[in-house]
Amino acid sequence: MAKVEVVRVYEDPGRSGAERRVLVDRLWPRGVRKEAADFDEWAKEVAPSTELRRWYGHQPERFGEFARRYRAELAQGPAAPALRALRQQASRHRLVLLTATRDVERSGAEVLRGVLEGKGR
Repeated sequence: MAKVEVVRVYEDPGRSGAERRVLVDRLWPRGVRKEAADFDEWAKEVAPSTELRRWYGHQPERFGEFARRYRAELAQGPAAPALRALRQQASRHRLVLLTATRDVERSGAEVLRGVLEGKGR
């Protein structure tokens, strides 16, 4: 089973061994210098679409519908091959998904973690 962790980029403690670290936001995190960020890959393709992200607006009451729509996006288009690549990485390494969102529990990164771990969430 894949071991996937979601970490807020602003609270990132750094590497803790043999792990694969992937930034999963479509936009670069504000205030983070690219040369200072500790990640192996920036997987913009697996981030929620701009339209979906704007619709959601981090309104908690919309999270269920956001998660449903986001899982549908992950199953098709440019996200599908990127998701397959992340699944392969997660099968070989501990995978750390980095995100800038404040509400990690109700975020695209959390939905993505659930998909990678094979959970319906």
